[in-house]
Amino acid sequence: MTELHESARTGPGDAHFAVFTDRADAAAVARSLARTGSRTLAHASGRPWLVGHWHDEEVVTAEAGGAALAVIGCCPIDAGELRRRAARLRDLSELDTLARSLPGSFHLVGALGGRIRVQGTASGLRLVFHAEIDGVRVAATRADTLAAALDLDPDVEEVAVRLLWPAPYPLFETSLWRAVTAVPPQDALIVAADGRTVRHTRWWTPPEPDQPLTRAAPMIREALQEAVGARTRQGGVVSCDLSGGLDSTSVCFLADRSPARVVAGTWPGRDPADTDLEWARKAVSHLPDVEHVVWDADASPLVYEDLLTIDDLLDEPTIGVMDRSRVLHHLPGLAARGSRLHLTGIGGDHVAWCSEAYYHRMLRTRPLFAVRQLRGFRALWQWPLDGTVRALADSRPYGRWLAEAAGHLRDPLPPSVATGLGWGMAPRLFDWVTPQAEGMARRALHAAAATVSPLHPDRGMHSDLEQIRSCTRVIRQWDRMAAGVGLPMASPFLDDRVIEACLAVRPGERVTPWAYKPVLSAAMRGVVPEACLRRADKATASMDASNGLREHRADLLALWENSRLEALGLVDGAALRRLARRPASPGLSDAILYSTIAAEVWLRGLARRRARVPRP
Repeated sequence: MTELHESARTGPGDAHFAVFTDRADAAAVARSLARTGSRTLAHASGRPWLVGHWHDEEVVTAEAGGAALAVIGCCPIDAGELRRRAARLRDLSELDTLARSLPGSFHLVGALGGRIRVQGTASGLRLVFHAEIDGVRVAATRADTLAAALDLDPDVEEVAVRLLWPAPYPLFETSLWRAVTAVPPQDALIVAADGRTVRHTRWWTPPEPDQPLTRAAPMIREALQEAVGARTRQGGVVSCDLSGGLDSTSVCFLADRSPARVVAGTWPGRDPADTDLEWARKAVSHLPDVEHVVWDADASPLVYEDLLTIDDLLDEPTIGVMDRSRVLHHLPGLAARGSRLHLTGIGGDHVAWCSEAYYHRMLRTRPLFAVRQLRGFRALWQWPLDGTVRALADSRPYGRWLAEAAGHLRDPLPPSVATGLGWGMAPRLFDWVTPQAEGMARRALHAAAATVSPLHPDRGMHSDLEQIRSCTRVIRQWDRMAAGVGLPMASPFLDDRVIEACLAVRPGERVTPWAYKPVLSAAMRGVVPEACLRRADKATASMDASNGLREHRADLLALWENSRLEALGLVDGAALRRLARRPASPGLSDAILYSTIAAEVWLRGLARRRARVPRP
């Protein structure tokens, strides 16, 4: 592989690129996409293969026997091993096995016989999109890269769909531009040698959840150790979140076993009942080599801070903008202490726990066990008996559930038992969303319902996969934001190998009313001291959210002045301005504003970058 050119580089953590077939017309398109600071990897012919931005540490390439491979992101494979894999490659479909065997989080790109194959991660943290540009099919890791090349406006109906709270699968996985196609995370993209014909091919399926916890725990520990090790094997200084919760504590103890020196940061909440600092100090007492930094709770940003000034390059709206300032606030201080990478425990809630919806099927296959567990869940979550019975009796297939949800978008928020034991949280729209936007959302729901299959036949596994993929849609944007302030973030729990190891556990042992995150407790026994594994709760930061509503109501009011969403006819700006003046209004504490704010901030960001805003 040869470098065609190399100029200013981005820092690690923000690798993004487009991929081209080995053709003269594709080379012409590639040259048109190259910008100041972009880098290029070439096919053996010298034509562009990958064009984009990455850091040397994030890319491993190899070429042998007419095949070329590139791994972009975090993966411990070296060039020699990748070259041996390339030499044995006879068909691009063989890359399925390679992708499922490697730890870390990365894009895998292959070229063989004129064809190319591009895939991201099953978690959805690394995505793939494609579009036709000047008659050539181009793949990219960001949708806005392709949209900019085509000079596209975002599709208004797609923006309307993102106002749903929440947007259910598969609606949250589409591109905001109709001419840009999103590849499902479980699929790889194959572009034929003609440079035009494309297909999606499935490379990943979730494991069967049939492993007893005693057998699965060592595999989970090994997968998480490999995930942390992939980031820390180079040594230096890394930082870790240390909230005292099981997720961040596990990552911190594993990092302490690595060649890297660890700086742990704890950010106490404002709520006097918050016990994070107490648990974090208990963990640090067992980590004598770890430097512990405790931030001032009152100096930390609140939810909703700096919404008017966000200028990150995002390829879709994200509710992550609500917490952007909070997430990034401490990174410069950690970088000043020498940290080259910040490890988080994000994702632990999604993989070390699971949906109670597994008990819908379990009631039919293991009724006595399920009834005993469900009694515990009723007491734990205060589920009413009649609502529990209705949720368990509801056997609608996913497509029908999605279609019927379209008729209840203005209903009150669904009860927690229906969400917990069903296909997920049914989407809602609120008073400030216009009938025009409601009509667009209804049409999208009906269209999806006509062809959709759930992510898994078991509604429990479907819910788990949907929650993981909806989480990674936020984290992929936070990762880019963090790279922009100079300290990249990584979330080892969201690596595919960790997810697979956790999903393989029998659901009755993974989610139970009688123990908190039993999977993680079992997996970390012997790594994390027993005293630190006893925590059975977590902080909610609800005070930070409610205070944020009050303290930043002027910003929220300003957000709805000259609203882009209002100009598109999707929201009633006057209603939103009235609401901003009453931050204590019932319902706001339930985050019902998040999807609307996310869409408005995203459209404002497009306008700042002098992109055209869609017209009604």
